[in-house]
Amino acid sequence: MSKLTPKIIIEGTRLTFKTEIAFTLNEHPRVVGPRKYRYHSPLISGEWCAFTNYAWGRGLINFEPQEEALAMETYHTWMRLFELQRYYSWMVDRFHISTRSYQLERYGTDYNFRWLEQRLAAIGFHLIFCTRSPESFAAAREERLKVSGNPSQYDDLQVFIDEQERMRELVSESILPTLELDISDSDVNSAADRVADWLESTGGLWSQ
Repeated sequence: MSKLTPKIIIEGTRLTFKTEIAFTLNEHPRVVGPRKYRYHSPLISGEWCAFTNYAWGRGLINFEPQEEALAMETYHTWMRLFELQRYYSWMVDRFHISTRSYQLERYGTDYNFRWLEQRLAAIGFHLIFCTRSPESFAAAREERLKVSGNPSQYDDLQVFIDEQERMRELVSESILPTLELDISDSDVNSAADRVADWLESTGGLWSQ
């Protein structure tokens, strides 16, 4: 069997089950191969609050203007790491689309990530845009509140609906192969299967 080396960026607003899908894909036999035991497989996130030494802090997506240089250096570092280890699988839960969306809404600043996308495309990254219908957000919130450590962030669902439309515009500008993945039914396993089908059909499971 050819070596499976998918490289996937999963984007979307909150409550679109991005992280659940990322974990499922990272153990999906058609995406990363059959496994008789668990071993290390990279799954990283732009949502890590790594710029501050407290919970729910700032990071690669929600950095403040004075942290721009830090954020851009982080992007360059991640990109170089991907290039150096291109013959492996990478799952990225939120990345540059989320950064553009947040920074546009919060500070009116639009970062040009064409350089990043050109390098991502060169080593085979694919983009998954997770979406759900506006009316399905409420049910998703109820499920999330059962486990959330920060439930107040889900008080206003309109914030997510608006962000989804803003992200849809940004995703439309991407040069990466892109799949819009409707998760309105909240069926993570079915969604992962659809991603596997798409990656297989586009050659996204293997390195060139």
